[in-house]
Amino acid sequence: MNLQNEKCVIVVDEELPLGIIANTAVILGITLGKTMPEAVGPDVIDQTEKSHLGIIKFPVPVLKSSAEKLKYIREQLYQDAFHDLLVVDFSDLAQSCKTYDDFIQKMTQVPESALKYFGLAICGSKKKVAKLTGSLPLLR
Repeated sequence: MNLQNEKCVIVVDEELPLGIIANTAVILGITLGKTMPEAVGPDVIDQTEKSHLGIIKFPVPVLKSSAEKLKYIREQLYQDAFHDLLVVDFSDLAQSCKTYDDFIQKMTQVPESALKYFGLAICGSKKKVAKLTGSLPLLR
């Protein structure tokens, strides 16, 4: 990832309970790590020679949004202009499933328009990511 021209953000529904917000951000982050293994740095050794697993090499701000704005951003990400961005989404349907097989089966029965997005991770062109999320405040 070229940090000069690219950016990664996580956007979450600010109205969700704190535990669901944390769970959403963790799930999105784990999927980003799987999808972008080169973004995770090598393990490091501290002064006392204790080992620490590598972490992501660049900041990923967590932004807040309304549910409606989150849905709008997700719809925009399906447009051709944003096809080259990496997008991970996490929805109410995904959160409600007990197993991944359950999630796979249920997703085949639901149109995208019926999903309520809890969060999105978006990576790619800094300009495109900013166009979609630049006005969103940090989650605090």
